[in-house]
Amino acid sequence: MRRRTFLRAFGAGTAGVGTVTSTASAHPLPTNDGTPTTSDSTLTGSDVLGTLDLPGARELVTSPDGHTAYVATGEGVAFVDVVSPTAPRLIQHRTDLLGESEDGPMRIVQDVAVADDRLLVAGPAHPTEGAHGFVVFDVSDRENPERVLGYETDTRIHNCDFDGRYAYLTANGRDGNPLLVVDTDREREVGTWSLFDADEAWTEAPAGLRPLHDVWVQDGRAYLAYWDAGTWILDVSDPADISLVSRVRGREPSELSAIEDPGLERTEPPGNDHFVTVNDDATLLGVGGESWDRGGDGSGGPSGIELFDISEPTAPESLATIDPPPTSDPSPGGVLTTAHNFELTDGRCYSAWYMGGVRVHNLSDPADPREVFAWRDSESTSFWTAQRGTGCFLASNTNANAGSEAQPGVYVFPNPRIEPPTGTAEAVGGDSSLVGAAGDGFGIAAALAALAGVGLAGLSGRNRDS
Repeated sequence: MRRRTFLRAFGAGTAGVGTVTSTASAHPLPTNDGTPTTSDSTLTGSDVLGTLDLPGARELVTSPDGHTAYVATGEGVAFVDVVSPTAPRLIQHRTDLLGESEDGPMRIVQDVAVADDRLLVAGPAHPTEGAHGFVVFDVSDRENPERVLGYETDTRIHNCDFDGRYAYLTANGRDGNPLLVVDTDREREVGTWSLFDADEAWTEAPAGLRPLHDVWVQDGRAYLAYWDAGTWILDVSDPADISLVSRVRGREPSELSAIEDPGLERTEPPGNDHFVTVNDDATLLGVGGESWDRGGDGSGGPSGIELFDISEPTAPESLATIDPPPTSDPSPGGVLTTAHNFELTDGRCYSAWYMGGVRVHNLSDPADPREVFAWRDSESTSFWTAQRGTGCFLASNTNANAGSEAQPGVYVFPNPRIEPPTGTAEAVGGDSSLVGAAGDGFGIAAALAALAGVGLAGLSGRNRDS
């Protein structure tokens, strides 16, 4: 009988920079009633391969070859060598971004985006003093990243994306909370789009329920997460002439206008479209909601990740929802396990769930996502994102609400094996040679042996390219 590849590991701490973690103790999962339990059907294993302490770690993206991680740190951006998954190494930590500005430097840097050998770092994520805008780095020499552009805006920038020339920014400091497009070659704004361009009725909806929280751009399409106003697809093939393709999901402006307490409503479902991304060929869209229970009546989150077939972008079709991990307390300051940032690549979903840990789902049938890996330690970690690397996947631990002694930073996990259909000989996924050598539930020793046998040059990662 074939053993199902359903892997969990619990209870990892962090030590110094680049320290390998190999703790095997179990950390029990909380049930809905708060009782700690570890399912008898859950196989343990899959230790963390390595960690790097990095205070302020937030969004993380990987280079096209998977050898470098770029991490927003609040104060700036860190460049991390992840060629060796067991010993991630800090290359540089650049702060004082836009320090030459009269208002500089930039503060609350939470998002980065990479396209080939160019990296975009933007902020601030929230209203604050300091410079507003972005910096572009040439990262062709990863040991010596070179700043090539600093650009100031009149708006805060919570999230961004980049295609190597055009910077796509969430301009929530402007009326209508628009998407703002800046041509980094010409150093000027070239286009905007907001819900007001779709329908003037949106002007009556509370601004707090329709912020543009995230943008993802790929192959001439922009995917926008507009919180309770839903998810939208735009044609940005000409950034100076942006047009609407379709609306994926969301609530109507009349419904939002009638809400008596927008501050409470914006924290709880339905809605809360927080993060959007598409798979490699843009046929599958993932929409993650971020929610929790502020009312104390059990009506709040957490929210999951809904998957849509967008092979016909004008007619999105909902396929399935990846449910969030369980929590004993979904309130602020409790055990937050709502969806955060994730990646869809190589038929997998790599996802982060704050204190719910990190997970990997097999999307060979996107209408039936199958969990193949899960790791959580709610007492010491709270993850911002999960991204595929080279022969592994990476996650950034923010320690948000955790209150533990573990340090924020970069965690490296083994890329799990996906069992092939019955009667076939190969595992599904780009790293089948690696995971096949280690087998189900492999730990550090097996992973090291597999990495040595395969060689990093033969493995490749997927970045947030457009």
